Amino acid sequence: MGLIGILVALALLMWLAYRGWSVLLVAPLAGLAAAIISGQPILANWTQTFMPGAANFVAQWFPIFLLGGLFGKLMDDSGSIASIANFLTERLGTRRTILSVVLASAIVTYGGVSVFVAFFVLVPMAQRMFAAADIPRRLMPATIGLGAFTFTMSALPGTPSINNAIPMPFFGTTTFAAPGIGIISSVITLVFGLWWLARAEAAARVAGEGFGTAAEVPAPIDEKLREQATAVGDFDPAELEHGKRVNVYPPFALAALPLCVVIVMNFLMSLVVLPRLDFAFLSEPAWGGTSFQAIGGVWSVILALSAANLAVILVNFRRMPDIRASLDAGANSAALPMLTIASLVGFGAIIASLPAFADVRDAVLGISGGPLISLTVSMNMLAALTGTASGGMAIALDALGKHFLELAATYNIDPALMHRVTTISAGTLDALPHNGTVLMLLQISKLTHAEAYKDMVMTVIVGVIISLIAVLLLGTFVGSF
Repeated sequence: MGLIGILVALALLMWLAYRGWSVLLVAPLAGLAAAIISGQPILANWTQTFMPGAANFVAQWFPIFLLGGLFGKLMDDSGSIASIANFLTERLGTRRTILSVVLASAIVTYGGVSVFVAFFVLVPMAQRMFAAADIPRRLMPATIGLGAFTFTMSALPGTPSINNAIPMPFFGTTTFAAPGIGIISSVITLVFGLWWLARAEAAARVAGEGFGTAAEVPAPIDEKLREQATAVGDFDPAELEHGKRVNVYPPFALAALPLCVVIVMNFLMSLVVLPRLDFAFLSEPAWGGTSFQAIGGVWSVILALSAANLAVILVNFRRMPDIRASLDAGANSAALPMLTIASLVGFGAIIASLPAFADVRDAVLGISGGPLISLTVSMNMLAALTGTASGGMAIALDALGKHFLELAATYNIDPALMHRVTTISAGTLDALPHNGTVLMLLQISKLTHAEAYKDMVMTVIVGVIISLIAVLLLGTFVGSF
């Protein structure tokens, strides 16, 4: 009955979340349903298992969610995202419309801006450019998706995304883990995606298919989509309407400066400054009995985002009409996504505590092919079921992270390689039709799955899977680099 309980709980979680139910409500209900079917105590599972799991996630990741929310809102209200996007599109022109949209999407998200914030700038920009170049508007989501939530979220070293941050405490790594592997994966994903989009554009021109009928974008976000979106991202879309935006955009150099600050500060803190300092005191009980290796990566991202937020404010202090309103909206934007993913982690804690989970764990860890293959399978499976890379990753690592680290030591696998395989694997099948990011991008673009999802599959799923295969081959025969 225990295995049945786990399967029922996963099915209930997936079905209700897809229908727009709040994961804050659905996750504990699904977890308690698994406990009931397994014959385990209900209240004890809720207060002693679910809550510590959720609370530990909040305690660990609140600073990054908060700083990320602030950064996204400040970059939006200061006009920096729009300035960067406009600069790239003007320089590349309509003849390179697809490339310019991909690059604009990639640059702002690699620099730490939430995809949901970026969508509201990128979609109107893409529509104008696609109309001018007479490219079918159905290709817009695939183009934006390629740049915004594939390699910049999981593969490119140094990205401060929550997807790239979650594995750090489990493997003692930083966001720059396995940089060579990550860059190769990014290049494969980008090249394949651009090839597919060029092919699709050429086929459309031969068929005489143009831009089509213009739609007013971006579309407003309804409550159901908001619930689906907050389960996969780090920004509550409802807060996009709050705060006050500038009327005059900053110059490109000033707009891009905070993005550069994020990457440079993260690099310096991760690999140069913090590793040279003495943090032996962290082993004391007063500081949680931890180590710098376990939290150094998190500290680096915190410092990088803090510096970037300060840079946005200093550069745009005289330009922004109401900085306090933007700060309030940015802070509020972090609460619901953080608690939503924490609720998923609490659900995973209940599942991991059930006696039947031992059989599931042994089956996953025993998959033939070694730790890299079993890690890949588990990440893909949970990301697909939950429709969220970060949530699926957090559930899997919370339950199996210690075991994967032990396997890495047994097989002499660099934990940095485990980190990179984890992030890339979780970022493949998470983009199935029920994924909140996919749903939001389609709604903002006023397109349907029937119109646009086929090309999205090729750019945000197939291309990433091809890069993942290359990473597994390189990791197996060459190792981490």
